[in-house]
Amino acid sequence: MNETEGLRLRRVHRPVITDELPEHRNKGSGTYSGKVFQVTLLSLGGFLLLPLLVIILILESPIHPEVFSLKEPPLMKGCWEPNLKLREAQRLFEDQITGPESIASIGDVLYAGTADGKIVKLIGRRIHTLTRLGKLPCGSREEESSCGRPLGIRVGPNGTLFVADAYLGLFQVNPTTGEATRLVSGGQVVAGRKLSFINDVAVTQDGKKLYFTDSSSRWQRRDYLHLIMEATADGRVLEYDTESRELTVVMENLRFPNGIQLLPDEESVLVAETTMARIRRVHVAGLNKGGMDTFIDNLPGFPDNIRPSSTGGYWVAMSAVRPNPGFSMLDFLSQRPWIKKFIFKVKRGIERPGPGFQ
Repeated sequence: MNETEGLRLRRVHRPVITDELPEHRNKGSGTYSGKVFQVTLLSLGGFLLLPLLVIILILESPIHPEVFSLKEPPLMKGCWEPNLKLREAQRLFEDQITGPESIASIGDVLYAGTADGKIVKLIGRRIHTLTRLGKLPCGSREEESSCGRPLGIRVGPNGTLFVADAYLGLFQVNPTTGEATRLVSGGQVVAGRKLSFINDVAVTQDGKKLYFTDSSSRWQRRDYLHLIMEATADGRVLEYDTESRELTVVMENLRFPNGIQLLPDEESVLVAETTMARIRRVHVAGLNKGGMDTFIDNLPGFPDNIRPSSTGGYWVAMSAVRPNPGFSMLDFLSQRPWIKKFIFKVKRGIERPGPGFQ
């Protein structure tokens, strides 16, 4: 080996002296990147959470939900087992009328109230507007109270129609001419509370007594979601005497009383208590007048209208199902009012944003 080669070899094998271990050399840059990521993540989280904190702390919830208890929904077996029979039903006037709530018939002629405030007469395949209880314009949430929303409709003696309008009151309607007479005004105060959400009506065979549900004295029909979520027990059943014109409260403190149906003896009415997923029996005459008991409890859904069947039973329409097995949101929320409040605070923040949300 000559001197030049020895020098080259010594340079190649010259050690590098440092006080840092290899794994520590990149520690500084790695720690810095991690801190930047953490700060960015916290800043982003704070930016996203700030509006929620404002909603929680500043905005007032429009509802004041009560805690109530529902039994575990029945298993979907036996008589509750789901089926597809309704899919085989013939659809009439599909996409031709808007939101028919209740149906009454005189012979082959059908009558129904619609979401645009009309009472329609259905003959064969033709649709006739029998009358309009409210006034135009119709179509928006703000206009609904003046437009009217006819819900329950029944046929009384001599073929007279009795109609319950959620806002305008109870009416007697001539099925031929459409002439309407108001019997009970919506919004009036009865026994210290307003008739805010008139829903369904039942009439005795002689036409002397009308029984109807007022779903809430606090919420109107257009705010039915507020009523469902708040679950306030401020609903009532009332009686109207067509001869004396006297209006009395038969039962109160119900949670969203909805459909109503007289029993054959006319001493009791069945009332669908929607929020509680049950049907109550309210005694309106006889020895038990003024009393109430449960006709059927823990239904597999939340009952709406109730009507007699041709076999002696009753048809009950469910506004929502309580699946078991499965998940029912309304059952879940019944014990968690703080979630309900938060949902409506967020809804209010979206609909009416304040300076912090613009």
